[in-house]
Amino acid sequence: MTTTPKRDLLSGLLLLILTGLAIMGQWGLGGDWVTYAKAGVTLALIVELCTWVKRTRLAFVGLALILTGMLLFTDADWGKTVVAGLSTAAFIAAFFTAITVLKSVAQGDASIQKAGAVLAAQKPGRRYLALTVGGQAFSLLLNYGSLQLLGTLAVASAKTEQDPEIRAIRTRRMLLAIDRALLSTLPWSPLSFAMAISTSLIVGATWSNVALPALVSGVILAATGWALDSILKPKLSGGRRAAPQTAPGGWEAMLPLGILLAVLLVGVVVLQTISGVRVIGVVMVLVPMMAVGWLLIQNAGHRPVQATAEKLGRYIFGEIQDFSGEMMLLMMAGYIGTVGGHVLGPALLSLGLDLGSVPPVLLLVSMVWVVPLLGQLGMNPILAVSLIAPLLPSAAAMGVPPAAVVLALTAGWTLCGATSPVAATVLLVGHFAEVSAWRVGLRWNGLYAIVCAVLLSIWVAAYALWV
Repeated sequence: MTTTPKRDLLSGLLLLILTGLAIMGQWGLGGDWVTYAKAGVTLALIVELCTWVKRTRLAFVGLALILTGMLLFTDADWGKTVVAGLSTAAFIAAFFTAITVLKSVAQGDASIQKAGAVLAAQKPGRRYLALTVGGQAFSLLLNYGSLQLLGTLAVASAKTEQDPEIRAIRTRRMLLAIDRALLSTLPWSPLSFAMAISTSLIVGATWSNVALPALVSGVILAATGWALDSILKPKLSGGRRAAPQTAPGGWEAMLPLGILLAVLLVGVVVLQTISGVRVIGVVMVLVPMMAVGWLLIQNAGHRPVQATAEKLGRYIFGEIQDFSGEMMLLMMAGYIGTVGGHVLGPALLSLGLDLGSVPPVLLLVSMVWVVPLLGQLGMNPILAVSLIAPLLPSAAAMGVPPAAVVLALTAGWTLCGATSPVAATVLLVGHFAEVSAWRVGLRWNGLYAIVCAVLLSIWVAAYALWV
């Protein structure tokens, strides 16, 4: 029997408290004390994580301290901004904890593994489309976990091919299909960080009023990937053809995944309608509830309550700690973006740079390009968007709906995720394909990103002008 290290117990307990406080805040419970309690617990979690995460993550803490010091001397109301930054970091940690539990449960379920294997073993002519559509379904439930799960199955499937040329082509096409399936959900999925953070940063924006136009962005991203794969499909030397694979089951293997998606989407709509709470708050409650229900069903024949409690305990006080470095990075990105926006705003004005003088449509379209360009400089999408959003004029001042601003930010966020060498999706694809992140981001996804950027720019401009 293994014992849980004290550091895991402490950070797990802090995460549990923080998630509860964040949910209370989203549901409007507890009043102002919840805001300050979140800030205090977040600060304690950051200090605790600083004692054992990798040193590379501490650089972001140092930058946060520098920006906080600058804020101290430039803003008389600095305390309010610091609390807002810590609240952003708290939300990111809590949202990460709440939605990742479903991935933890799903990866241990045989039916989900089988559904992924069916997608990975389709015939070459329809494999990309199957992985795109099926990958979106997986991404809705598992977020970045879909890339980990399907990527593992795709590589395992490709390794059964003896011909190295066919194996390399098959691996690349399958991984890109899974990657772009995930990317195409970022602008509209209620479980994506892109949607959750963008709507929290833009006043008046909600998932319900962004979802439909954002879904169009998702279609553009998915359709462009499929079209480029079909047009630029590599040919084997000597005019050879790859032998088709045999799928380990029929499409009925996708039924459990379909049921889970239906529960998620119906649950979000029903709970949001009944409660009136923002979709983000609904998701933070519904997803853990789904995970508990799923665990009870998985263990129905053998001590279901005890087995469920043990699994959730292992998740909070064990599994989630494996992502502590990533969580620290995301939390610091949110804090730095919030505080940095308040520091940079007055500095830009003092230099005569007033974004309010830029034509609104041009400003929105620029977000589609600026965010991925910042990604090439090593900026995490959360950091880039959190930094830019406070600098933008309000949607009302620009004369556009809040949804148009979110549409632009999520489009840029997605393209950053496709190309930045520090983006989680690029790093994961590079890991599975055993190539560098630069190769994946610029060579494999470069043309895709440029075509999507042009199409998304047209869509963002059209939506802003039309609405």
